[in-house]
Amino acid sequence: MKPIALLLSCLLLVGCAGNAAQDSLQYFEEAPIPRVQESPLKDELENLPEIDGKKITIAVYSFSDKTGQRKPADNIANLSSAVTQGAEVWVIDALLKAGNGTWFEPLERIGLDNLVKERQLIRNTREVYEKELPNGPTPLKPMKFAGLVLEGGIIGYDSNVATGGLGARYLGIGSQTEYRVDTVTVVIRIVSVSNGKVLLSVATEKSIASTRVGTDVFKFFDLGTKLLEAETGFSLNEPVNYAVRAAIEAGGVELIKDGERRGLWKFKKEKVFDLGSIEKKKSEPPPKRRKIVKRVVTQTKPKVSELPMPTTRPIQLNCHREIFVVTNRCVDSVEDLKVRTRHVETLKLKDMDYFKVCNKDNMCFGSAKDLYTHEEYIRYKTYLQEKMNNFQQ
Repeated sequence: MKPIALLLSCLLLVGCAGNAAQDSLQYFEEAPIPRVQESPLKDELENLPEIDGKKITIAVYSFSDKTGQRKPADNIANLSSAVTQGAEVWVIDALLKAGNGTWFEPLERIGLDNLVKERQLIRNTREVYEKELPNGPTPLKPMKFAGLVLEGGIIGYDSNVATGGLGARYLGIGSQTEYRVDTVTVVIRIVSVSNGKVLLSVATEKSIASTRVGTDVFKFFDLGTKLLEAETGFSLNEPVNYAVRAAIEAGGVELIKDGERRGLWKFKKEKVFDLGSIEKKKSEPPPKRRKIVKRVVTQTKPKVSELPMPTTRPIQLNCHREIFVVTNRCVDSVEDLKVRTRHVETLKLKDMDYFKVCNKDNMCFGSAKDLYTHEEYIRYKTYLQEKMNNFQQ
């Protein structure tokens, strides 16, 4: 009777752990239909503010794997790469989806050889079949050139950043769980074509989690003459390709925000309508119409000598010329650029009503206007320091 009860308890334990395994077997029996893969950071990309101006033409030549890492495997040599070798497709996809397609206009440069060959084929065909036209063969429109080039790549893949697990066994019945965490690092930079200057550079990383759960039974009965052995389990691995795409899209979002902070471009300001004032105007009664009475007034033309001479007053703008050139702010002195600031660690509860806006350096301000004024103040102080350094040299 005791072996039967032990067997039933083992089957119950195995059944609890086998639900996920049963789902995985059902996956192969009823294969799902193909679906469109959504972006990991779809909301962040689409909710970006529109650019205040025209789209930016940008070229992506390559976004290669610079890690040299192979897929982690135990006791065997694996020749497969740890990350994708075609990450440039995710870069172009992120650029197209930024701000619902209002930010960038990517140009095809990865398949440039195929594009040039196809254009040459069109040109040769027109020269053969359109040579008798009055104006000759139809010319082919020139290709667009880019003002910016996006460079970078996957520069790091660290395996087994964190590993661990938990297990227990009693009278031949055991259960264990294990996990492992890897990390992939991506670097993206934007280069100006006109002067070759690196304008922006951002590094992002994404963790890749893997877990495994298993249950097994290994038990002898009847003085070691009968053996009961059972094992079940399942494992979940986060796709590396999905993690690489998420890191690339996070880098694209940060590039746009960093460029706005550095003044390379600006966000388009949204018009804010005051619904309260609109409803108030609707509730007000219409103004009464006044009767218009035409009056005929005869005026005598005054003499020229009696006309008063206009008086002009000069308008004085107290703008410091050097500060206005550097910061585009009309102030009298550098002191006018200073605003009240407070570090976020020293911010007290009573000051929360005033210091509402904080930057990436954890400095808080009363409003967004004060934040931008403080940035202009830092820019002008840097300009004076560079000017002093040049003068000393």
